[in-house]
Amino acid sequence: LSRSRSVPFIIPPTLHGRDWINLMNEEQVQQDSDPYVIPQPGPRSSFHSLAGAYVVGTINPELYKFPEDQSETDFPEGSIGRLWFSVEYEQESERLLVSLIKVRKLQPPADSCSPFVKIYLLPDERRYLQSKTKRKTLNPQFDENFVFQVSSKMLFQSTLKFLVYHVDKQKKHHLLGQVIFPLKNETLTDDSKIVIWRDLEKDNLEPPSEYGDIQFSLSYNDYLGRLTVVVLRAKGLKLQGESHTASVYVKVSLMNHNKFIKSKKTAAVLGSLNPVYNETFSFKADQTDLDTASLSLSVFQNIDRDKSQLLGRVVVGPFMYTRGKELEHWNEMIGKPKELVKRWHALCHST
Repeated sequence: LSRSRSVPFIIPPTLHGRDWINLMNEEQVQQDSDPYVIPQPGPRSSFHSLAGAYVVGTINPELYKFPEDQSETDFPEGSIGRLWFSVEYEQESERLLVSLIKVRKLQPPADSCSPFVKIYLLPDERRYLQSKTKRKTLNPQFDENFVFQVSSKMLFQSTLKFLVYHVDKQKKHHLLGQVIFPLKNETLTDDSKIVIWRDLEKDNLEPPSEYGDIQFSLSYNDYLGRLTVVVLRAKGLKLQGESHTASVYVKVSLMNHNKFIKSKKTAAVLGSLNPVYNETFSFKADQTDLDTASLSLSVFQNIDRDKSQLLGRVVVGPFMYTRGKELEHWNEMIGKPKELVKRWHALCHST
């Protein structure tokens, strides 16, 4: 190979219906000779749109030789699996190249496991690309390539989502876990192929609450007197108007005795009911204040330039202000100093 790190990506002459698979087919499995792709009638290509994407074929696993490390053996307690993939961006053709490499140590609901993976490029949640199904294995090797057409302007506002499913004998799909990978902090160039592994998560598998849910991490450093909040993502938001034009942000406010101390805001994410933020904020808070302090995380939708609509809020803090999961999260943060404690919380409309 003239370029040692490159992988040949060949665009098929016709897509043969293997471009997008609609969500309405999510619970179906094809019954004919190809169990992996659900065909759609008529030629159709969205190559020039943001959502354009297509399957490109298999890759040469020899190009992905990993150095000996602990990623194959060092699995955390309670692990439900680990996924390896690579990403590369071709600036000139505006193509995001995604290579699905492998998954290891899946935890299926039954004795056998026949896994496959759906890949989304958020904020477009209507369409996805799908891998082949690997039969009877907890350690599937995929080595498949996928291409998403996305402008360089939109690239760093996008997030890759991998959903790993198991197909049972009745052809039903069971979600085993997911990986969420925001692209905004990545350096993606033609000559830079990034190989990444991520542990599968199961936090997001439950249906959303009435007003949606928000996931964030809390940490308190008693030596520095610093309270840290990592706003990770939200799901199931009830947006007003057309969701693809709506932008949503999270406001984090520190209170003490119900007195406002300071607030900080995430960047607004456009066009998603399930926005991903991954933004970190720190507040000064003495240890003596922790019994009277609280944090409010409010999700807002921008209505126009000067107006926003509250979609929901959650307050975490001591017994003075909270109960249930919100109190548990706060107490766990205090009980594990300097550790990031991550949880999901249901949003509510009470002030």
